[in-house]
Amino acid sequence: MDLTQEIIGAWALVDYQYPINGVDTKPLGDHPTGFLMYTPDGYVAANMMTSDVRPKYASADLHKGTLAEMAAAAEGYVAYAGRFEIKSYDETAQKLVVRHHMTVSMNPTWLGEVQERYVTYDPAAQTITITAAVNDARLVWRKQQ
Repeated sequence: MDLTQEIIGAWALVDYQYPINGVDTKPLGDHPTGFLMYTPDGYVAANMMTSDVRPKYASADLHKGTLAEMAAAAEGYVAYAGRFEIKSYDETAQKLVVRHHMTVSMNPTWLGEVQERYVTYDPAAQTITITAAVNDARLVWRKQQ
């Protein structure tokens, strides 16, 4: 199985852990939701959010929340998109190093960055586990059919 092709498609977020000082935290709660998509033409989009209720804007307008409403919405959401490239592939271990180019990002700190993701595939569970060079986060994604 060629993991460089297997990652193409949509993946649903199963788990998101973010260790801080050796203690696992769950920044998007116990049941985060989200999608990771790799397209055949080389684009990646990641969107994750808490499954906790995030208050709707009282104005019901997409762009006219109060500062407090917008801060609450952003606090429970992570998103970015751009091109991706495969840096390396270990077929025996079913591991990839993928570079994500952050063309757009909910977090302005990531804009313009290129970040490496370390992908391990579990074919029995149809999941990938992703870690990164920029932090100690561990995300598990399940392939969508």
